[in-house]
Amino acid sequence: MYRGMIVDDASIIRVRLRTILEAYFEIIYETDNGMDALINYKTLKPDFITLDIAMPKMNGIEAMKKILAFHNEAKIVIVSAVGQKKQVYEALAMGAKNFIVKPFEPERVKEAVFGLFDDE
Repeated sequence: MYRGMIVDDASIIRVRLRTILEAYFEIIYETDNGMDALINYKTLKPDFITLDIAMPKMNGIEAMKKILAFHNEAKIVIVSAVGQKKQVYEALAMGAKNFIVKPFEPERVKEAVFGLFDDE
């Protein structure tokens, strides 16, 4: 079973993502900021990470850059609000593998995360 990390400053979004994903994946860690995500990514080495863009301490774009510098094959799904189209394109260009726009439907979340493992 693939292991995932959920990173979002809104606890309701973390709970919703966990509820959708835990039937298919082992969720090994959740946090509300990019700095904590970076530290724990290095320790836990999840198979994938969902990463919100706008967060305290370190935003998702900066956390993604640092995670990719540490592990250039990291499977990152960006989670964004509707008005963050520019940041989503930037994240995809930098190495994010997929994205989810809030508010999201369960099928879109599953599609985005399962798609990370299509080649395996």
